[in-house]
Amino acid sequence: MDYVSALVPPVVMAAFFIGLIVTIVKSQGGANKAKEDAAVDAAIARAEAAQQTPRPGSTA
Repeated sequence: MDYVSALVPPVVMAAFFIGLIVTIVKSQGGANKAKEDAAVDAAIARAEAAQQTPRPGSTA
């Protein structure tokens, strides 16, 4: 019976990991995909604009 107690934790962790992957894959896309993509694009644009804007007093 030692082999059963040795195999249970990896099997349980594998089952939870598979469930996590399935949840992640199912949550991709769907009705909110365009809204999520737009939010990410806006955040990237803001970050790039802030990075390119020279700060007052800088010698760049």
